[in-house]
Amino acid sequence: MKRIGILVGGGPAPGTNGVIAAVAIEAINSGCTPIGIHDGFEWLAQRYTDEQHELTIDEVSRIHLDGGVILGTSRRDISSDQQALENALAALRKLRIDALVAIGGDDLVASAVAIEKSSEIKVVQVPKTIDNDMWLPPSVPTLGYETARSLGVRLVDSLMNDARTTRRWYFGVTMGRPTGHLTLGIGKAASAVCSIIPEEFSEPIISLADICDIVEGTIIKRRALGRDYGVILLSEALVERFDPSEVAELQDVDRDAQGNIRVTEIDLGRKVKSEIQRRFEARSIKLTIVDKTIGYELRCAPPVPYDAEYARELGYNAVNYLLRGGSGAMIIVNRGRFEPMGFEKFMDESARRGSKRSVDTASYSYRVARAYMVRIEPEDLSNRPWAEELARAANLDYETFIQRFSVKVGR
Repeated sequence: MKRIGILVGGGPAPGTNGVIAAVAIEAINSGCTPIGIHDGFEWLAQRYTDEQHELTIDEVSRIHLDGGVILGTSRRDISSDQQALENALAALRKLRIDALVAIGGDDLVASAVAIEKSSEIKVVQVPKTIDNDMWLPPSVPTLGYETARSLGVRLVDSLMNDARTTRRWYFGVTMGRPTGHLTLGIGKAASAVCSIIPEEFSEPIISLADICDIVEGTIIKRRALGRDYGVILLSEALVERFDPSEVAELQDVDRDAQGNIRVTEIDLGRKVKSEIQRRFEARSIKLTIVDKTIGYELRCAPPVPYDAEYARELGYNAVNYLLRGGSGAMIIVNRGRFEPMGFEKFMDESARRGSKRSVDTASYSYRVARAYMVRIEPEDLSNRPWAEELARAANLDYETFIQRFSVKVGR
């Protein structure tokens, strides 16, 4: 093995530069030449070979703490386009690439598998995504998640202080698709008043009213507790389960290269804000609400020490696994041990992409998160004096309050 290619697919994630650096340094120390391929599969899919360069130790030795991706990235999928696949293979062969380290999330898996199955090139993938939703052992985070969560926590903590100071509400729509890992991770660590994720809904379709019912109940309960302010987090992934007939924008909203809805095009925060204000104004209650998106600023942040260290372990193991003849595997470090896992465990063949890991709402971790959220629960309605206090905070008579929220809490 003489030449090892390195490319990045999907969205940016903190720690990616650390993997690039670790792969390049270990490759050079092992007598191989690391080739940095620019912009994922974008140029390879067009059979271009100019968008690459040989990496040196001087270039990469101090990039491990930098945000962004020095090689660039793209979401170009070559697995579903035979011509693009053939072009990529021809370009890699022309570049004399013996092995490929692909760094990316679930949307890169299919392309990595296609290269590995269709050629003599050895391929491994390093799992990175701030969404933390790749199918990995429960104890294994994806690279970039811990940094994104850390920055998200600092942002939400600042919003909480502002909310308390100004007596207003913030509705934060947090990145992460199609799962709620990042929203819940930020909300739990920052002690947001409430975090709403798609996994908590048992029905396949989520309505705007479902979300607003929870938000309304949270605000009422906080008012009854004497705290008419706070931060409520909403996972952007909720939008993907809306009925298109309810949200007209879903009919013609932009989609990315993988066909996914660009959920940032749907202004979830504004929709929830408008509906909540309408509900409370109908009962003569004035609320100050600010909707805020917490997303792109998380992706290119400098990695926290955990991700910087994790990136080096992943890059080192990727090279050594390839040098030992390994291929077709996801590079995983689980509780300090290197555990390569075959690509076949990660592919969702029906969707032709990597399998997803959803939040387990039956887990101990989720139960703890819910225990510290402020929501109207069944026990709130069974305690008559407290329920009357909640009704006053909602500016409703007791019977109307019970009738409305017993239905909402029970579903």
